[in-house]
Amino acid sequence: MLPVSFSSWQIWATLSAVFAALTAIFAKVGVEGINSDLATLIRTAIVLITLSLILFATGQLTSPGQVSSKSWIFLVLSALGTGASWLCYFRALKLGPATLVVPIDKLSVVLVALFGVIFLGERPSPQGWIGIAMIAGGAVLIALKG
Repeated sequence: MLPVSFSSWQIWATLSAVFAALTAIFAKVGVEGINSDLATLIRTAIVLITLSLILFATGQLTSPGQVSSKSWIFLVLSALGTGASWLCYFRALKLGPATLVVPIDKLSVVLVALFGVIFLGERPSPQGWIGIAMIAGGAVLIALKG
């Protein structure tokens, strides 16, 4: 049984980390022998189809008119960022070992913290900053060992 303090967002974030880890391993094997951009396209198509089926099955498909223009702009920007990230990620996995590529990719955690402060006005606690610094230091140590 989960502790009461383990709130819903923490469960989803943990599941996200587990699936991201599996994604890296599956992608590393899947990208062998094919172009990394084609691998990204295949993955993207499967994500699109899967999410469409989930939304359809749960009755959550909404008309685009219900989405604000601000949401559209930022979702498009997010999609472009995701696409660029995936293209780079798959290329890196094609060229290097997953054990080195993924920790460097996870420097995104550090960048999110910095961008969150700059653009969103978020303020991590001193303990949060120590954790962020440790993530950065760990990624650098792993990359330098490679």
